[in-house]
Amino acid sequence: MTQVTKIVVMALLFCAGLGPYYSAWGENRLPGSREEIRLSYAPLVRKVAPAVVNIYTKRVVQRRQSLFANDPFFRQFFGEEFGVRPNRLQNSLGSGVIVRPEGIIVTNHHVIDKADQITVVLSDRRELDAKLILMDDKTDLAILRVDTRGEPLPFLKVSNSDELEVGDLVLAIGNPFGVGQTVTSGIVSALARAAEGISDFSFFIQTDASINPGNSGGALVAMDGRLIGINTAIFSKSGGSMGIGFAIPANMVARVVDSALHGAIIIRPWFGAIGQEVTTDLAASLGLRRPVGVLISELYPDSPAARAGLQPGDVIVELDRREVAEPKALRFKVATLTIGGTASLTIIRRGQRRTLKLPIEPPPEVPKRNITKLAGRHYLAGATVANLSPALAEELSIDVMLRGVLVLTVARRSQARRIGLQPGDTIVRLNGTTLDTIKILKTVINRGARRWTIAIRRDGKIITARIDG
Repeated sequence: MTQVTKIVVMALLFCAGLGPYYSAWGENRLPGSREEIRLSYAPLVRKVAPAVVNIYTKRVVQRRQSLFANDPFFRQFFGEEFGVRPNRLQNSLGSGVIVRPEGIIVTNHHVIDKADQITVVLSDRRELDAKLILMDDKTDLAILRVDTRGEPLPFLKVSNSDELEVGDLVLAIGNPFGVGQTVTSGIVSALARAAEGISDFSFFIQTDASINPGNSGGALVAMDGRLIGINTAIFSKSGGSMGIGFAIPANMVARVVDSALHGAIIIRPWFGAIGQEVTTDLAASLGLRRPVGVLISELYPDSPAARAGLQPGDVIVELDRREVAEPKALRFKVATLTIGGTASLTIIRRGQRRTLKLPIEPPPEVPKRNITKLAGRHYLAGATVANLSPALAEELSIDVMLRGVLVLTVARRSQARRIGLQPGDTIVRLNGTTLDTIKILKTVINRGARRWTIAIRRDGKIITARIDG
């Protein structure tokens, strides 16, 4: 390291309040003074902690009445209140982060889900009622607003989580077990970590900073004082911290906050292609030096991926010059892009490295969903169906590559229920005709037939059944 570089690094560290760390980082040696032994996160905590809030929610849970509550015989002997149970008030707690001085707060969806009342407690103990402006269960994020009456609140700037590295120091701030604001420290243990069942985008920052129940929605902060993630879940066999915590990356947080401030509707970019992870064997057959990237297997016609020039057999290795390790990483990175621009795709095609321009567009609703309840004297009567499009598939969190007629609901005691049709089924063929729209479905139904052959897609499998009249 040159003398000029040392001076620059020293200045940057002192600006961040971390000057004492220079000696330990610049060279391996024992502390040389009492001041070096007393290294502390206190300056950083004083800077960022006021932007982390406690969140308390209330929900009225209605209790079911006794089966005999309205029976005149029992009410005559036991009074008018017989069998009537009072509603129960359910409380829960969590944390949140102020990301705009005008009172915009990020927390987890599961912290405020179904809440009737949301109260935000600031670090100075002031209590403010919060209004929900956006809730996104797909990312497990929610955006709240509090009335600051013109007073700017302390807030955290959102960092670029793509710049995070394993081993970086972090602080986790939240309200574990409701004991009050608590700060813990650790490092980034892993990136792009999958944790199923938390959100649709299973792509998290893993940290060993202690995170416990009540920390959900709290801040994961880098040493520059910026927000790099929202603490959302832990891996635990006991209910407490075991050193494995997960945070939603800040890039996804920024995308959801931006949506909340510009219409409160989240429209995610559409890619329009599916692929598979590149295994060691695939890498060898494709001539790749190591198993990394996404091998494209199918393209949706006229999708952004198709118009970018992507072809089946291509391997995507980078998006906007950031490595793409596997399909979940690609899906996450695409979801954080801003609609209206373009992104750079780096691919390997027949051993050659190429760069493509990907247009960032919303999923189209083509064909229109045309929600229809089927009626009449036929086997599908009682089913409510819709035309499947990329937009509807994205909305319902199903495979955007699917086409056909989607079953939304099935009425009780209907013909559709009797033949075993279920909500979520996709009708792909009827009596030998491939179905792309409800219009085609109705045409086949109106032809009439004594024997029906129907093919549906359920849980990724095609089921074919024959029904005799």
